Amino acid sequence: MAESSARRRAPAMSPDQRRAMIVTAALPLVIEYGGAVTTAKIARAAGIGEGTIFRVFPDKDALLGACMDEAVRPDDTVAHLASIALDQPLAARLTEAAEVVRGYMDRIGDVAGALAAVGKLSRTPPGEEEPAPDREAGLAAPRSALAALFEPDREALRLSPERLADAFQMFLMSTGRPGAPEPLSTRELVELFLHGALAGREAAV
Repeated sequence: MAESSARRRAPAMSPDQRRAMIVTAALPLVIEYGGAVTTAKIARAAGIGEGTIFRVFPDKDALLGACMDEAVRPDDTVAHLASIALDQPLAARLTEAAEVVRGYMDRIGDVAGALAAVGKLSRTPPGEEEPAPDREAGLAAPRSALAALFEPDREALRLSPERLADAFQMFLMSTGRPGAPEPLSTRELVELFLHGALAGREAAV
């Protein structure tokens, strides 16, 4: 039997698999070049012909939109949070979690900033709010994973793990704004959250 006929072809990708593969290849290029990245460059990175991109995306803007959607998906973040060992001290758990969440926010910021810089990031028109259910859905899964990190210390907590997870998530989001002259380190963030602003004693309330 000839060698060519003995070879087996790799299974053909479904459209969804091909879309995912293209987006994975495109994301680092979008961060580097923004909306100016060419479909030819993306095709080379993905190891496919440029025409293959347009079999699963109607145009380049649709591909860029899919990259933004992928950047905000919390799946990997939730998986990383769920893998944090619960036999560590709470401070160690939260430090590891904060690194994961901050990395997730950085990824969103990098992609959004790159696209906005060339006018390729859609903005909500003035006076119109983003759909609250979509935003809440994106926050719910990471918040649940954060709550699980508080759970082993439930008896020692001032509030329930669920409420603390919500507060910690919002705390990380609000202190993760870019451009701060002296951004807090992850250790500083966790210590501030766990122990407050006063050193060595509790604040009077």
